Amino acid sequence: MTVEIITPERTLFEGPATSVTLPGADGSLGVLDRHAPMITTLQKGTVKIKTDKSEENFEVNGGTVEVFNNRVMILAE
Repeated sequence: MTVEIITPERTLFEGPATSVTLPGADGSLGVLDRHAPMITTLQKGTVKIKTDKSEENFEVNGGTVEVFNNRVMILAE
């Protein structure tokens, strides 16, 4: 799947990933390849992106995530 993390200032991450863990408004949320479509809000916390080679962590202060067509679009504060 393809993941993008975009803030008002810049793009923090753009590329392929094997999984994404998000600080959802109702608790931690995991997204894997071919996840069902969804839109939800994020709370303050850590977005964890696992790729074939590494794991990257990004701190966010909230935002929105959309999962659609094997693409995860995170609009973060």
